[in-house]
Amino acid sequence: MPSLPESKFIIKSADYRLKWFIILTLLLIPIELLSQTTGKLSGRITDESGEPLVGANVVIIGTTQGAATDLEGYYSILNLRAGSYNVRFGYIGYQAKVIESIKINSDQTTKIDVKLQIMVIEGEEVTITAERPLVEFNQTSSVASISKEEINLLPVQDLNQIVNLQAGVVDGHFRGGRIGEVQYQVDGVTVNNPFNNSSTLLLDKSVLQEVQVISGTFDAKYGQAMSGVVNAVLRSGSDKFEFSGEIYGGDYIPFDDKRYPNNKDINPITTHNLQLTISGPTYLPQTTFLLSGRRYFSNGWLYGQRRFVPTDKYDVDNMIFSPTGDNEIVPMSTTREWSGQFKVTNASLSRVQLSYQAILNRIESKYYNFSLRLNPDGVKPNNTNSLTHGIDLTQTISNEMFYKISVRQNYFDYKSYMYESVFDPRYLDAGEFKSEANYEDGAVVQGVDLGRYLQKTNSFVAKGDFTWQLNRNNMIELGLEGQISEISFGSPGFISTTNIAGTRVLVAKDQPEKLEDPRVETYHPKQFAFYLQDRIEMGDLVVRAGVRLEHYDANAFIPDDLQNPANAISGAPSSELKKTTIKFAVAPRLGFSFPLTDRASIYFAYGHFYQMPGLADLYSNSNYLILKDLQDGGISYGTMGNPDLKPQLTVQYEVGLKQALSQMLGYELTFFYKDIRDLLGSEFISTYAAADYPRLTNVDFGSVYGVTIAFTQRAFGPLNTSLDYTMQFARGNSSDPYETANRAASGKDSRPRDISFGWDQRHTINATATWIVPGDYSMSAILRFGSGMPYTPAIGTGFNADLETNSGSKNGFVLIDLRAEKSFSLGILEMSTFVRLTNLLNSHFVNGFIFSETGSPDYSVNPIADRTMLANPGRFHEPRKVELGISFRSK
Repeated sequence: MPSLPESKFIIKSADYRLKWFIILTLLLIPIELLSQTTGKLSGRITDESGEPLVGANVVIIGTTQGAATDLEGYYSILNLRAGSYNVRFGYIGYQAKVIESIKINSDQTTKIDVKLQIMVIEGEEVTITAERPLVEFNQTSSVASISKEEINLLPVQDLNQIVNLQAGVVDGHFRGGRIGEVQYQVDGVTVNNPFNNSSTLLLDKSVLQEVQVISGTFDAKYGQAMSGVVNAVLRSGSDKFEFSGEIYGGDYIPFDDKRYPNNKDINPITTHNLQLTISGPTYLPQTTFLLSGRRYFSNGWLYGQRRFVPTDKYDVDNMIFSPTGDNEIVPMSTTREWSGQFKVTNASLSRVQLSYQAILNRIESKYYNFSLRLNPDGVKPNNTNSLTHGIDLTQTISNEMFYKISVRQNYFDYKSYMYESVFDPRYLDAGEFKSEANYEDGAVVQGVDLGRYLQKTNSFVAKGDFTWQLNRNNMIELGLEGQISEISFGSPGFISTTNIAGTRVLVAKDQPEKLEDPRVETYHPKQFAFYLQDRIEMGDLVVRAGVRLEHYDANAFIPDDLQNPANAISGAPSSELKKTTIKFAVAPRLGFSFPLTDRASIYFAYGHFYQMPGLADLYSNSNYLILKDLQDGGISYGTMGNPDLKPQLTVQYEVGLKQALSQMLGYELTFFYKDIRDLLGSEFISTYAAADYPRLTNVDFGSVYGVTIAFTQRAFGPLNTSLDYTMQFARGNSSDPYETANRAASGKDSRPRDISFGWDQRHTINATATWIVPGDYSMSAILRFGSGMPYTPAIGTGFNADLETNSGSKNGFVLIDLRAEKSFSLGILEMSTFVRLTNLLNSHFVNGFIFSETGSPDYSVNPIADRTMLANPGRFHEPRKVELGISFRSK
């Protein structure tokens, strides 16, 4: 049987990739589509008696966008970027009206109906401030839109913190789904890494214009997601020169030496942040720019002591240690982050807007390793470089029609190793980790981390959206999206051990010599999609109906007979390589919202949502030739990857009620159900020689059902509050794709069962409160409560000591974060000083490690056996942190 293809057989050249990328882009240009960064303003203009005013003018102040009313007084303005606008409504002979601070949200319709009075005094106009409605009649699912003004008031710093505050979201899990089931977008274009379906970017709040979080069903324009969508709309430049920035520093102050040792001293720059944004016009016609940069530095809260250095040696036989470290207390969970955004926008061509945007992240971090607490220099660094950049072209064909083309490159480069070259002599000088169980509970006293790993993804994304307001009631949206990627992962050289004259010796190798040797694999998957959607708006009745077609090509090879995958079984049928099949999926989506009264509406949504598993699960350990020595009861080769996986499917149902209880208070009640099928899991393949091996495939399943209720209070004087509660039940046959295989390897029953998922947090509460006096001061607070996730209790230790999987519940937790800010004016600057406290109560446990015999992180029934873990501060949650800072912006 031929060997599985090496990289040279499956890697396309750079020229070949570029050719297909250009072809795909050209194909998309004629039929571009609606971006998920813009919204729509519509309504009706009448006189005081309710008669329509035909030809009344609606103008978005400060822009060239506007519309005129039709024969029945209706108007609509498309392609409004998310934000706040002042709008002028006028008609000859009538008093003009200006409505300020109208909020436009991404992919939503804002309705503003206006009555104009006959003009009494020439040139007279009325100015009023818009109030955001408590009940959004035009939403057909659970959607949260958070503006930059709201974000700036809260004690949050990045996108992930904002997302985790939304109803139905628990630590990155959307309504009970697995991690990696969410589509992250920047300005309507994916930034997910197809290797593991996570975002390639970390976004600071300083670059955010609006964040839209869809935690339930979503429209056909969104794909490659089963649980939710996060769309971050980034800031753009304006015609006015502006600048802003933020400087802050702080430290962790737990006042708890037992759980958090070496945190007695207060250093105000343990964590610090420097951020600056400049925007404005350029010297080119109708061209604006925005440039933002950030440097973030944190030493973390976990420390070690440099008693040893990696090259120290000790006499194993005589237990003689010779430490040469300086005994300095050093941080062991550090983060160094540099990030930036650059955007330039040109609107010099009539009805055409062209922009280029680049977002860059560079992160250097170290992960805490308690065993290296006395040899902290043996911890390897982790370096991440990510870049998302590309061009967006938007052309307005008419007042009823526009299209947008986006072409992006998403580049992600992760490296985790001590030294760049595998032949670096410092590897061999230090050697592998060495420790003595009877010395400092097995702390490592010699060596460096010899592990070497990289993961690189280079994706090209082309996306086109076309939007057509066919008539007053129907807005048609259609689009194409394509992504081709080069994905590399594995070990760039490795260090192995061998025996020479009875002595264990380390040997560095930059190329694999055997099939089972570590190596870097490279693959070229392709994904394409088409969608068609109709947004029907008939008065207050809103219907969103659409369908999405998905195309997946893993572009790899697998053996055609899994019972003899390596052709190593004598006399058995031979196995040949075959190319993986192309997968197709048809995903219908439907949602509607209908008013019950002028203060209440109901909505219902249904859809099929497909997503390919992270490509790490397709390609990792997928060289079946390593099974050549597989025997019954012999060596375990781990769970084999499967490049021929098909998309996972979640069928979602959602029904909700929105109601304004008063002029100041409203609520949204939502019931949801998710039927999860073809989820990634493990199956066992029997060979002709009666040997079994596990393999990933679409065998797992699950279901989630629950209810959320969210209360919103409109600003009452300076006070604004919100409260949401989620109760959910998330169950299935396994929480992890490898769980079935791991249970079998441990001699446990691996048959399917119905258990709680490991992230099934039954009760979740999020509450926020802000008190703001504009131009003077503001205060805000976030309270989060969780009832605790499941765990598997145990009685004693050893084989079969575990009780039923996930039958216990961890302790609940409460987290409180605060922020206070004082504003003042200084010449050309608007400045403020602020203080932020996170984890005010110093809660030390939030769904973290526990001892299975006690259900507690603090004590064990076997303190002698568990003494190492009892001394490990890494098992506790991040402690209290206090930060002080200054922010400024131009007037």
